[in-house]
Amino acid sequence: MARYTGPSCKLCRREGKKLFLKGDRCLSDKCALDRRATVPGQHGAGRKSVKEYGQHLREKQTARRYYGVQEKQFKKYYVAADKKEGITGENLLSLLERRFDNVVYRMGLASSRKEARQLVRHAHFTLNGKKADIPSIILKVGDVVALKDKSRSSEKIKGLMENMANTTAPKWLDLNAEAASAKVIAIPARDDVDFDFNEQLIVEFYSK
Repeated sequence: MARYTGPSCKLCRREGKKLFLKGDRCLSDKCALDRRATVPGQHGAGRKSVKEYGQHLREKQTARRYYGVQEKQFKKYYVAADKKEGITGENLLSLLERRFDNVVYRMGLASSRKEARQLVRHAHFTLNGKKADIPSIILKVGDVVALKDKSRSSEKIKGLMENMANTTAPKWLDLNAEAASAKVIAIPARDDVDFDFNEQLIVEFYSK
């Protein structure tokens, strides 16, 4: 499946939830979901109630779009989560939270996960002191993400660093705003995920 390149706001309208795909715009009065809360399409306003399968599908799509993951990749995460000890749905969210791009976003060095992916691909960060430009890397406890020194001269990066200073990182990240770095100190728990997912519906979708 190719990466979605259409309007981001249309995805929020389709799921009926703010997925925070456009950073600060999602919190302003320009948010498309606040201005037009109907499902996209000619007959969006007249859509009927969603059946059980539709509920499972929509929850899976919500999680996939929230983290910016393609379908094939998302299913791989589910398979990996299912093989781990513990609750599959919580394992899945933990894997998604520990993606390299999501960690950069959680550090406050990007206004959205889309921007975080772009910054990672442009090699603005190091992982454990080495070059890393793959957004889908799953970080482990002890891994350290840091902004490259030569990237700090960029006006855009300077603005993001100011935002980082006011960021409250999740408790599984040890954030050092002065060094523009963060260390993974724990595996994210379910309570650390700040979006209202019903991960059991995702598990049931793939279990059928």
